[in-house]
Amino acid sequence: MKDEAERHPADSHDVIKVRGARENNLADVSLDIPKRRLTVFTGVSGSGKSSLVFGTIAAESQRLINETYSAFLQSFMASPGRPDVDALHNLSAAIVVDQERMGANARSTLGTATDAYTLLRILYSRIGEPHVGPSFAFSFNTAAGMCPECEGIGRKSEIDVDELIDRDKTLNEGAITVPGFGVDTWYWGALAHSGFYDPDVRVRDFSDQEWEDFLHKPATKIKVNGTNVTYEGLLVKVQRLYLSKDRESMQPHIRTFVDRAVTFTTCRACGGSRLNPAALSSKIKGRNIADCASMQVNELADFVREIDDPSAGPLLSGLGHTLDSLVEIGLGYLSLDRESGTLSGGEAQRVKMVRHLGSPLTDVTYVFDEPTVGLHPHDIQRMNDLLRRLRDKGNTVLVVEHKPETIEIADHVVDLGPGAGTNGGHITFTGDLAGLRASGTLTGRHLDHRARLRDEVREPTGLISIEHATLHNLKDVNVDVPTGVLTVVTGVAGSGKSSLIHGSLAKRDGVNVVDQSAIRGSRRSNPATYTSLADPIRTAFAKANGVKAALFSANSEGACPNCKGIGLVYTDLAMMAGVASVCEECDGKRFTPQVLTYELRGKNISDVLGMSVAEARDFFTEKQARAILDRLADVGLGYITLGQPLNTLSGGERQRLKLAIRMAEKATTYILDEPTTGLHLADVDQLLALLDRLVDAGNTVIVIEHHQAVMAHADWIIDMGPGAGHDGGRVVFTGTPTDLIAKSNGLTAQHLGEYVNGA
Repeated sequence: MKDEAERHPADSHDVIKVRGARENNLADVSLDIPKRRLTVFTGVSGSGKSSLVFGTIAAESQRLINETYSAFLQSFMASPGRPDVDALHNLSAAIVVDQERMGANARSTLGTATDAYTLLRILYSRIGEPHVGPSFAFSFNTAAGMCPECEGIGRKSEIDVDELIDRDKTLNEGAITVPGFGVDTWYWGALAHSGFYDPDVRVRDFSDQEWEDFLHKPATKIKVNGTNVTYEGLLVKVQRLYLSKDRESMQPHIRTFVDRAVTFTTCRACGGSRLNPAALSSKIKGRNIADCASMQVNELADFVREIDDPSAGPLLSGLGHTLDSLVEIGLGYLSLDRESGTLSGGEAQRVKMVRHLGSPLTDVTYVFDEPTVGLHPHDIQRMNDLLRRLRDKGNTVLVVEHKPETIEIADHVVDLGPGAGTNGGHITFTGDLAGLRASGTLTGRHLDHRARLRDEVREPTGLISIEHATLHNLKDVNVDVPTGVLTVVTGVAGSGKSSLIHGSLAKRDGVNVVDQSAIRGSRRSNPATYTSLADPIRTAFAKANGVKAALFSANSEGACPNCKGIGLVYTDLAMMAGVASVCEECDGKRFTPQVLTYELRGKNISDVLGMSVAEARDFFTEKQARAILDRLADVGLGYITLGQPLNTLSGGERQRLKLAIRMAEKATTYILDEPTTGLHLADVDQLLALLDRLVDAGNTVIVIEHHQAVMAHADWIIDMGPGAGHDGGRVVFTGTPTDLIAKSNGLTAQHLGEYVNGA
C-alpha cells in the first residue's frame, strides 16, 4: 500500500474548508467539514446553523455554478450575493433539499412535480385503448386534455349567498352580514342608495333583475347623493375585497367569515378528474388515467408492474422506479392527483428527495433542512437509511437537525451556539457522537434528556365531538376531543391526523389554527410590522420627540427616498441578473437622516429595528410593546430581530410567530401542527411550559405531533392508524399516555415506551 507521501494530489481535497464566515450572526467561524461523509449540524434555533450550511456553503456553491452560465441565462436565475466569508475551499456542486412548500398552484400535483404523471401520460398515449392522441391529450394543463367546464382544476369555488345576507331583512334592517358592510357604512351605502332596488324591501322579495343587480352586477359608474361612485354587485365586491387576498394576511374576523362563506365543490362535468371525456375514454387494463392518478402510489406501483407490453418496456421501468422511490421514502400513501400545495413541509422535502435517489450523480453536496419533519419515530429509521445511501454513493451529506435519532447516525457533528442570535454564531464542538455527549455543550447535555409522563393528568371540562369524519382516508371516524386539557394527536405520516383535526375542527367558532404555511408579505414585512409591534414603537418615538408617528414608518413619510424605505437598491442590469445592493444614501438604515436624529432613550428607530426580541424586551417599558415582546419570547423567538424580513424565517419560526399573534386573540381552542419543528432539545421544555400556560388559562390545546416529549407531556392522546393511507384513517387508541404505553401494542405506544424508559 502506498504511504501518505505518494497520495495523488486530487485526493488531498477531502475536506470543505470554511474560513472567516460572518453571514448573519456567525462570529468569524472557521472549520473543516469532511467530504463524502454525513455531517449533522446542531444547536439551538438561531445559533447560526442555517447561516453556515445554507447561507454560506450552499449559497456560494450555487452562486459559483450560476456564474458559469451565459449572461442571458443568468438573467432568468435568482442572484444570491456572495456570502460574507473570507474563503471557501474544496466546494462541490450543492443541491438543497429544503422544506419550502411546493407552491399553492392548483395545477401542480404530486404527479406533475415528480414527472410520474408525465410518464403516465406518455404510457396512455402509446398503449391506451382507444388511442386518443399524443401525451398532451391527457394533460389537464393543456386545452387538448382539460375539462372545459372547470378548465382542468377539478373543482369550482362557490360562495354560499346565505352566509352573506339574511334574506328576511331589508338592507336598511341590516340584511348584509359581510364584515364591513353594516348599515351606514361606506360599502353598504353604495349598495343601498344605488337605485337598483328598494332598501326597504326584504331581500327575498327582490325581482329577478333586482337580485341579479344586487349580487352580480359588474363595476358600473353611478351617482349616489350627487357623488360619483363605482357600483359593484355584492358577490363581485366580496370576491375582490376578500377572496382574492391571501388567507394568512386577513384579519381574524375576515378569515373566519371567508372560511364560512366559501365552499369548493367537485366539478360535475369531470367528477373532479380534471380531464375531458376523450382523455377519460382511453383505458389500460380497464382503468383510465384519472383512475391511476387517484390510486395510492403503492397500489399504482403494483398495477404498473402488471402491465406487460414490450413496446413500453423502458417507459414502464422508469415509471415503476419513480413510484417505488416514493414508496421507499414513506410516501406510498399519497396519490399522484394530490395537489402539491396541500403537502406538508416534510412531505414536500421527501418528494424533492425522490429526484435524487436514483440520480447517477456522485461527489455532490446534499444539504437537508430537518429531514425528519413530519415523520413518526417509526419512519425516522427509514429516512436515516436514505441519508446513509446518499453518503455511500460518494456524496457529502450536510444535515441541519434536532432529533437525537438522526444526530446519532452522524459521522461528524458540528455544534453551534452557545445561545441564539448575538449569543450564538460560535462553533462549540466538532467531532464524533461520543465526543458530543462528553462535551458539556447544551446539545451534548440534552441528547439523553427525557420529558417525564405527568404524575397527574388534568381533568377535562367537556368534550368536542367529531362525528362521521370521512375526509381523505378517514373511515367514518367518531371521536371525542376533551376540552380544557392538552390533547396530542399521533400516528405515522399519512394516518389521517391532519385530515381529522383540520378537516373537522378548524372551521368551528373559537378555534385558532396555527400552522407553518408561508406568510405572504412584501420584502418590507418584518416581525415588528406583522405583529403590530411597529405601532407602539412609532407612538413611543413620536411622543418622545414631539413629532408625527408616520415619520417612523419605513413605508411612509420617514422612508429614505432613494431606496423607498427598503434599505436595499435593486438594480436591473438588462441581460444580467438584477443585483441588490445596500442603499448608499441611508447605508441600509431605511430612514432619512432627519428621522435618525430622533431618539428614544438613546436609540434611533434603525437601532431599535436591529434589536433582537430579547434586547427589545429589556429596552421597552411601554405596556403595549412589552406585551407583544413577551409573547414573542414565550414562543421561543427571543433571538429574531424586529426588522428581519419575514421571508428569511423558517417554517417553525413562522408557526411560532403566528402563535404569538394568536395568543392575544380571544380563542378557546388552539390547534398546532408540529410546533417542535426547528426547536432544539433544550427549547422543547420551554414549548411544553407554554402549552401548559395556554391550558391553565382555560383554553383547549390540540397538538398534532411526532415528538415523544410532547406525547409524554399530554393529558390525552388520540392515536391514528394503524398505518398510512388506506391502511390508516382509524382511531386506534384514545386515553392517557400512561395507558397508551400499558395497553396499546401500536407503533406509537412502542416508541413512546422506549422513550420514557430511556431505551
